[in-house]
Amino acid sequence: MAKKKKKEKKLAKKLLHKYRLVILNEDTFEERFAIKLTRLNVFVLTSFSAIVLVFLTILLIAFTPLREYIPGYSSTILVKEATTLNYKTDSLVRELDLNKQYYASIRKVLTGDVANVSFNRDSIIRATQADIDILQIATNKEDSLLREKVDKEDKYNLFESLEEKSNFVLFPPAKGPISEGFNFEEKHFAVDIVLAEDTPVKATADGTVIFAEWTVETGYVVIIEHKQELISVYKHNARITKSQGDLVKAGEVIAVSGNTGEFTTGPHLHFELWSKGYPVNPTNFIDFQ
Repeated sequence: MAKKKKKEKKLAKKLLHKYRLVILNEDTFEERFAIKLTRLNVFVLTSFSAIVLVFLTILLIAFTPLREYIPGYSSTILVKEATTLNYKTDSLVRELDLNKQYYASIRKVLTGDVANVSFNRDSIIRATQADIDILQIATNKEDSLLREKVDKEDKYNLFESLEEKSNFVLFPPAKGPISEGFNFEEKHFAVDIVLAEDTPVKATADGTVIFAEWTVETGYVVIIEHKQELISVYKHNARITKSQGDLVKAGEVIAVSGNTGEFTTGPHLHFELWSKGYPVNPTNFIDFQ
């Protein structure tokens, strides 16, 4: 115990032993600065300086732009912008995929490159057997007479209601005799209007051209998307005057009639109307004579 206490006293004496740090002028040996120190003071001062230096370094890294130059750190603004761009990119990719599928399906039907299709290939949109079964409801004589009466009385009712609702009017794309009318049972979802070649074909309403290309079966085809989820289709044209994405007005010339495509039997216009994905009889809303 005595030795231990003696060593502790000796250590304390060393730590508390005073030293004098003097700065002299080298030429004159004049004393310029002097300070009294002990080993304990030097140790405490060095430790405190190290702690302060570490603390200031942490503050510098955490709260200044310098942290961006340290591997593993990134700017909050850059992270936020990268996240926003990532969301936008995902949205654009999904939208692009949907547009590709939409136009690919239209192109397949127009070119006839569709397997197991149970409808007239001269039509644009597939009508499933379930849709046909729903519409093919058995009717009796009284129902048929009532339907015929209502059809005659209300031939232009939808046309007028659309006009009152949004000033939406359908104009005839061309006028002439109808060689083949709309027939749902035979899956001919259009009217064929006999026209002389090079007769102007006009847009039936304001809209956007979503398809304007050549197809083997139906020649030059124009498809226009209108308001009220309505789509109009014009086939067998000799040439077209609009491109995909063009905005057209009602009555504006979009093509010139002709006799193009494998399915044509003479100069005529094959005209279809689709409302909310279902074919409708154009003669219910348009007078072609």
